[in-house]
Amino acid sequence: MTPTPPLRQPCPPGACTCDRERLLDTPGADVRILLLTRQEELRLLERLENLHSLADLEHLQQRLYEQLGLRLRIAPSHNEVRSMRGIAIQIDELPGLCRKTRQNIPAAIRRGLEKCPEIAWRLLDAHDLLRDA
Repeated sequence: MTPTPPLRQPCPPGACTCDRERLLDTPGADVRILLLTRQEELRLLERLENLHSLADLEHLQQRLYEQLGLRLRIAPSHNEVRSMRGIAIQIDELPGLCRKTRQNIPAAIRRGLEKCPEIAWRLLDAHDLLRDA
């Protein structure tokens, strides 16, 4: 028998709208997001804050989707980009994803982009915002 991996502990009642219990009660539901325990979340946030390159960020996006089913979209917003706040970071709705985690991931990415602004420039360049006309 293989041991089951630890699942994220439930949020305090009324503190979150993650629908963790409904997800667990649904037969055949994708519960991979519950593998993101609080300790693993802290490791993820630290990793996102210490990005090395745009390729590193894209790799993390792919791994989040493969391992947790978490789809993360990062692109310049439709308005003018003057700071890291001008970069839109969206997480698709996913049952079982804690409200705080949904807020912490974009904040960690922004901190990572502030530490290494070259990644933000590469992101803007990848969306044709810095290319010559």
